[in-house]
Amino acid sequence: MSHPIANEAAAKAPQSLVRQLVSAGICLALCMVLPFLTGQIPQIGSALSPMHIPVLLAGFLCGPWWAVAVGAVAPALRFVLFGMPPIFPTGLAMSFELAAYGLVAGLLYARLPKKTVNIYVSLVGAMLVGRIVWGIVQVVLSGVTGAAFTWGAFLAGAFINAVPGIIVHILLIPVLVMALQKAGYIQK
Repeated sequence: MSHPIANEAAAKAPQSLVRQLVSAGICLALCMVLPFLTGQIPQIGSALSPMHIPVLLAGFLCGPWWAVAVGAVAPALRFVLFGMPPIFPTGLAMSFELAAYGLVAGLLYARLPKKTVNIYVSLVGAMLVGRIVWGIVQVVLSGVTGAAFTWGAFLAGAFINAVPGIIVHILLIPVLVMALQKAGYIQK
């Protein structure tokens, strides 16, 4: 005779996997659509980093491994479907950056106590690591192509030009995560 708790855990496993898969699919779809919406905003549309939002959310919703998949695939899929972002070097560097975002957001959120402050810690940690990964990939790609990638280019690309996106992410992502927690979609 099996134990009721074991049966309950076994029944929840497929539901959890399906929920993660569906959430990852929704986040990937948002990566395709959001750039069209923010692209309508003159001057700062691309600086809002619209593909970053669903990947960061995927870290909280789906866990690190699904979020890595969403982040790694999104730029290449968007290039194939819509021709943007250019696959080399922009899209390739973005794939590594977004994968790092999803991985770090998911790992930190899973491991830290479920306090509101840790949503911010997970988000900011992911944003910092992702930008560092982007810089490393840019250095490697510049070595391959012979183009220069300076410290100033890193600071401009990762932080200075990204300020609108950084602000939007810090304001929007925690609110969405807390709302999804309150709705019971994300475990608190």
